[in-house]
Amino acid sequence: MRLRALLETDALGLRLLGGEDELDRTVRGVMTTDLRDPSRYLSGGELVLTGLAWRRDASDSEPFVRILAGAGVAGLAAGEAELGDIPADLVEACVQHRLPLFAVNETVAFATITEHVVRQVSGERAGDLAAVVDRHRRLMTSGPAGGGPEVVLDLLTSDLDLRAWVLSPTGRQIAGAGAPLPAPLGAALAGHHLAATRTGRRGPYRAAVAGSTYSLFPIRNAGRGAVPAARDVRESVLSDWLLAVEADASDWPAARLDLLQGVTQLIAVERDRRDAARTVRRRLAQEVLELVQAGAAPAEIAARLRVAAPVLLPGLGVAPQWQVVVARVDWTAAGTAGGAGVPGDIAGGPVAQALLEEILVDPAVSGPDSADRIAVAHTGEEAIALVPLPAVPAPLPETVDGPTDNAAAPDTAEAPAAQDPALHADALLASVREPLSAGLADDGRLTLGVSAAVHSAEGLRGALEEARHARRVAAARPGRVCAAGHHELASHVLLLPFVPDDVRRAFTARLLDPLRDYDRRHRAELIETLEAFLDCDGSWTRCAARLHLHVNTLRYRVGRIEQLTVRDLSRLEDKLDFFLALRMS
Repeated sequence: MRLRALLETDALGLRLLGGEDELDRTVRGVMTTDLRDPSRYLSGGELVLTGLAWRRDASDSEPFVRILAGAGVAGLAAGEAELGDIPADLVEACVQHRLPLFAVNETVAFATITEHVVRQVSGERAGDLAAVVDRHRRLMTSGPAGGGPEVVLDLLTSDLDLRAWVLSPTGRQIAGAGAPLPAPLGAALAGHHLAATRTGRRGPYRAAVAGSTYSLFPIRNAGRGAVPAARDVRESVLSDWLLAVEADASDWPAARLDLLQGVTQLIAVERDRRDAARTVRRRLAQEVLELVQAGAAPAEIAARLRVAAPVLLPGLGVAPQWQVVVARVDWTAAGTAGGAGVPGDIAGGPVAQALLEEILVDPAVSGPDSADRIAVAHTGEEAIALVPLPAVPAPLPETVDGPTDNAAAPDTAEAPAAQDPALHADALLASVREPLSAGLADDGRLTLGVSAAVHSAEGLRGALEEARHARRVAAARPGRVCAAGHHELASHVLLLPFVPDDVRRAFTARLLDPLRDYDRRHRAELIETLEAFLDCDGSWTRCAARLHLHVNTLRYRVGRIEQLTVRDLSRLEDKLDFFLALRMS
């Protein structure tokens, strides 16, 4: 159909603002967008519908129109609902680039225009999924009516009787039609997909899992703005989504395969939108990281944290704790089929950043927006995550010498764990180790380190050092996917002469800082008690006599030391760790 026919259809509410000489252009499709640069999703001949949300000021109009004209679109229709009259700068830009411009009356929905164009241009495709996808293209753009990938997956089910799911590279379900995919099945499918991708074979990939056959389609952008096909596959293998379809596509006709490839392109729009939404969180993490590494004053870092907290923990009424997680991906070979370089050609930081953002998502939470409280920056080959945690309630005030009543002291082993919201290294990798190992194959390694939780800006520098050293501990272990936590730094095994001074500081701080903080608040003399207890070889009677305390008071203080440090002073290893920490402090 031609643009002129649209103008002559009263029900569409179109008003011509410019381009009368171009009304014989052919319309081959329709696209709704408010992206500033939608070129990657345009193939030419579209009528572009826009609500003008991309326009911030008059200078934005000419670049937008220039992009549309360069993509060969048939015309532009701008809605009047957002700004009222169409801005003069947009009219001038369309005249300059000879692009027909229409105003859409605020009473007319873009969906009405979309439906009309699709009915006119689909013809022989009316009963085919491609026509349905075209009708719903507006739901996959960044417009306010966006419906996300679930819409297209529902259409696959209703029109072609295909069950399908969008999965992350670790197998986490991002979208699906009908019943959720069991987590172990998702991880297995992701592992098959990553292993097949590393071979350089062209998708879709066939996978037989749990008695069913699945076809796995990579979700990549193949239109304008796509990454060149000659890239090293390792640059994206650990971050690309996949479309898992419960069917064997090996005997499908070319037309149906093309339709599914088109669906992956639409879902790629959702991926781009998700990545764009992470921009603010990444920027916040980068700013805080730069301040921490530059040795900025704690007050300046605290100010940035106050800005970050509402974004990362909306609605939280108390100041959070923070943990630091450091990840690194290293490649040790020139690559497999599909690769085009040596490890030095791959920028490890962005790869680790995308992967760490995925790992930090709660595996029990599905959906593309479940990572909206994760801020990851990258510097060099490292990715560094700033993870906020709810604050742990402070312990009830107590007297210097013991509890205020005769009740037993709280269970020193269970009380801290019940309140602990912190991340733990092993738990982070429990559900992702298998699929990621398949993607890393025999030439890649992922190592990850987790710091202890800190309660203020002053502790972030130490937390970053702690996470980096924990990652190095993980790197010394065998295996493709390894992690280590802060607790592994508080062991005398690491205290060898060649260990750097900052590791020694991390060791002593991890063991003694909780006691120093408690002494500062309560004047409990826990450090002095610990020194005397160790010097007396753990003898309750001799230690009580030295400190002029009742034995029960001494037992209470030692119990408090064990509770604060989650250590057991009846164990030789813990005694030795405390002994070394005190000697090095």
